[in-house]
Amino acid sequence: MDEQTVRKTFKYKLKPTPQQEWELERVLLLCRHLYNTALEQRITAWRRCRVSVSRYEQEAELTDIRAEFPEYASVHSHLLQDALARLEKTYQAFFRRVQRGEKAGFPRFKGRNRFHSFTFKEYGNGVRLDNGFLVLSKIGRVAIRWSRPIEGAPKTVTISHEADGWYVAISYADVPVRQLPVTGQETGIDMGLESFATFANGQRIFAPTYYRKAEAYLRRCGRCVARRKKGSQRRAKAVKLLAKAHQHIANQRRDFHQREAAKLVQAYDSIAYEDLQTANMVKNHHLAKSSTDAGWSAFLSILTFKAGGAGKRVVVVSPAYTSQACSGCGVIVQKGLSVRWHSCPDCGTSLQRDHNAALNILRLAQEQRSRLG
Repeated sequence: MDEQTVRKTFKYKLKPTPQQEWELERVLLLCRHLYNTALEQRITAWRRCRVSVSRYEQEAELTDIRAEFPEYASVHSHLLQDALARLEKTYQAFFRRVQRGEKAGFPRFKGRNRFHSFTFKEYGNGVRLDNGFLVLSKIGRVAIRWSRPIEGAPKTVTISHEADGWYVAISYADVPVRQLPVTGQETGIDMGLESFATFANGQRIFAPTYYRKAEAYLRRCGRCVARRKKGSQRRAKAVKLLAKAHQHIANQRRDFHQREAAKLVQAYDSIAYEDLQTANMVKNHHLAKSSTDAGWSAFLSILTFKAGGAGKRVVVVSPAYTSQACSGCGVIVQKGLSVRWHSCPDCGTSLQRDHNAALNILRLAQEQRSRLG
């Protein structure tokens, strides 16, 4: 029997020298300029001639661009191709919104705060690992802070700039699946705001609300930025401090998601959750901040990834009537969002609303599995 494998991405902190930092920033700037120029070309061609410029037509022009502009000749070709591929992906998403009849404008031009990374699409071509260092074409050997061992075969390498420095994300293929012991247990999960998650056995996880706890500090940082003169070094320092505060919150939330997802994968063989439309929930101004702070989509993505890497199963079910239907008899019991307790007038089932929903999610997953055989 062939060994099961998955694809994983490992992220490490880089420790570049000042000269290497300058080179990385220069490459990022040139990739951003190429992205914006290619976007302008597409928009102009469409508005004036109703002509759609393809990614491959723009890639064919790279040879001439590198010959005419020496600064682009000093950038590896894969990085320039990746910038155009990223634009293509954004442009196709724009067309999909137009086809669905949604209100959609052209993709946005990327300012310096909206373009943070570049990618080598083929390991060994412009990028490689050598004796614990990351060797980048035309930049040199960059030191890495190794936080975990290497697994599998490296495929792509992405360099990104964040509030506290530079990072590298290496995507590995053929990483062996580490099967966790079978427990014979299964559960359904109802995601909510009163509790972050409620399981079919009634257990609940409460969200740490990292953003709300840090709001006062974020306001102080924001006021500090507003008081500084634009273009000054003091403003740049204040902006960096604010960015680090937001990064810290995101790291805290991600760590919480990782730990809770690991616990679930260890405890259950099958985990079911409902297909949440989080984009619609964020449109509700009363719930948007709490929904974003909880980060349900990020948690479910991490849970799905961890389950696949551990040989466990994740089932996605329809969210229709999971809160309204009685988990005891199936009758629909209408109740508003403010009603947090489920009481069935037919069978007498009485339990917390989210617990009732989790039981329904588990039942739907079991029915779905029995239909599929």
